[in-house]
Amino acid sequence: MDPREFLNILHVAERLKDTPRHCTTSKRRTESVAEHSWRISLMAFLLRREFPEIDIDRVVDMCLIHDLGECFTGDIPTFLKTDDDRETEDSLLRRWVKTLPPEVSEEMLGLYEEMDAQITPEAKLYKALDKLEALIQHNESPLDTWAENEYELNKRYAFDTVAFSDWLTALRKEILADTMEKIEKEGKACR
Repeated sequence: MDPREFLNILHVAERLKDTPRHCTTSKRRTESVAEHSWRISLMAFLLRREFPEIDIDRVVDMCLIHDLGECFTGDIPTFLKTDDDRETEDSLLRRWVKTLPPEVSEEMLGLYEEMDAQITPEAKLYKALDKLEALIQHNESPLDTWAENEYELNKRYAFDTVAFSDWLTALRKEILADTMEKIEKEGKACR
């Protein structure tokens, strides 16, 4: 890849720094998609020893690129995203990826196919981290920034996604404990 192609890719990816997500940070600032992608990548890195049988470098790659489609569509919360939204995002992303240098394009398309299929341990771990990070971020954000449906969503979301791993299931239960404590403590303060 020549330097200009490299810069062009980075210029498109930079959009994620300015693409807001549904969540806020603990200090009430709207989180960017880039920040979410960074943190799930960090989560994967930190779990290297918990999942020695999994290619964590591949998981980190998935985490880094998983939301690149939002460069073109913006972020739509999971509970609002329709099949048409997913199809539009996937179409725009694949069109862009096919314009990249062949070695990059082929690798990315292969990762997206693996992520979509959700068969490999790497794809399952990436997907679990993606969902768990959103829950963690909600627990870190002030309760009054939550949408009404997020009270129940934070209690039940992602248990099915982590079921393949005892460690991730234990983590999900800890996140739920944090959710319940937050609702109890901050909920009283909001009344």
